[in-house]
Amino acid sequence: MIPIWLVRHGEAAAKWAEHPDPGLSDLGRQQAEAAADELEAVIPNNVQLVSSPKARAIETAFPLQQRRELAVEIESAFIEIQAPVTLDQRQVWLRAFMSQRWSEQSAAIWSWREQLVDRLSRLSQPTVVFTHFLVINTVLAHISGDERTVQLWPDNGSIHHLALEAGQLKVLGLGREMTTIVG
Repeated sequence: MIPIWLVRHGEAAAKWAEHPDPGLSDLGRQQAEAAADELEAVIPNNVQLVSSPKARAIETAFPLQQRRELAVEIESAFIEIQAPVTLDQRQVWLRAFMSQRWSEQSAAIWSWREQLVDRLSRLSQPTVVFTHFLVINTVLAHISGDERTVQLWPDNGSIHHLALEAGQLKVLGLGREMTTIVG
């Protein structure tokens, strides 16, 4: 069994429609430190760190990277879903996507999902993946076979424990969810 921890990035310094790749806010940096504290207690010495190429995910990985003196592999398969619209239309598109079902999605969205699941399924050692809200939801939808695009509302800095066993992903434990969901 290969343990996997999916970590949602800390709070971003900008909202969905304000910046294509914001770093972390002050609160986001605190959440990254708290996630590193939590992970330090459970991850093995042979863990690898992998991150989405987005700044907020990379910055969330930084405290654990520093503590463990490990490199962070940047992996595009773990990037947030790419909205097929302009930045100013992104928030509307994302809200619509989050109310839909997987059977309603385009071939491009399915390709993103398949690449994500395939990359997770090829992990060969314990791994912490720093990633995004919809990545976590997509993985959970794949594991459960649930058609909803949103399975839970993972909080910033939350940690979700999975495992890869005999080529199959499974959930071992889910992390914190948002206490307030902004509509």
